[in-house]
Amino acid sequence: MKFKLLKNALAASSLFLASSVFALDATAVMQNAHDVAKPSFTIARVQMDLISKNGSVEESRIVTEYGRDVNDLSSIVMIFNTPASVKDTRFLQIENKDKDDDKFIYLPALKNTRRIASSEGSKAFMGTDASYDDMSTRDVSEDNHEFVSEKEEKNGYTCWVVKSTPKDVKSSQYSYRINWIDYNTNYPVYTEMYDKKGKLLKTLTLEKLEKRTGETGKTYDIPVQEYMKNVQTGHATRLTIQQLKLDSEVPASVFTQNFLNTGKVTR
Repeated sequence: MKFKLLKNALAASSLFLASSVFALDATAVMQNAHDVAKPSFTIARVQMDLISKNGSVEESRIVTEYGRDVNDLSSIVMIFNTPASVKDTRFLQIENKDKDDDKFIYLPALKNTRRIASSEGSKAFMGTDASYDDMSTRDVSEDNHEFVSEKEEKNGYTCWVVKSTPKDVKSSQYSYRINWIDYNTNYPVYTEMYDKKGKLLKTLTLEKLEKRTGETGKTYDIPVQEYMKNVQTGHATRLTIQQLKLDSEVPASVFTQNFLNTGKVTR
């Protein structure tokens, strides 16, 4: 389960007839959540708050985020604008078919871009509560899925509750995840992630979901605010979209290592 706003800040709605709601099995529910339609491009201004155990904001960041979805494969670039301690840090993730995502980070202090190795997947991303692996989307086929409940109310949503367990235990930092999937949008409105000892490690809560219309006239369900908490440390991260443009083309050169190195767009 990824921290969705860090990837593309989006999920599209998909409505089901009431008579067919319980005809789905757990794998189909997760596949529908995976397959929601996405805009071709996104441009977002995101506020990232790092929150201490006592609830105070340790640091508030502003991040510019570019997203692209081509042939059901997503790419994302994040540019840290403020504060000065992270300014001009740039991150690129490219989703691949049948292999791990490519991830690169540019650190201005070193004036260097480096690849994030797959062995670093469980490490925290830029001091947040999301790991590098949380940034990626797991294929539905990588896990075994079973219903915990076929109907449960959660945070004002009527949900399927699905437990997903990795088929290969080495492929995930979690022993299993439990997702609450909204009937109406197929969006995961709440997720629990359990460590290798089977203890609850993190929760991800959808705090605000809004409908937004893109440049082409298509309307999407947008997770405009999400909150991830490490329940074992008490630390949390909140992401809030401040500005968002959908389906407005972003140059291909943005999704390259050259852009990470230079910060300059070529057309």
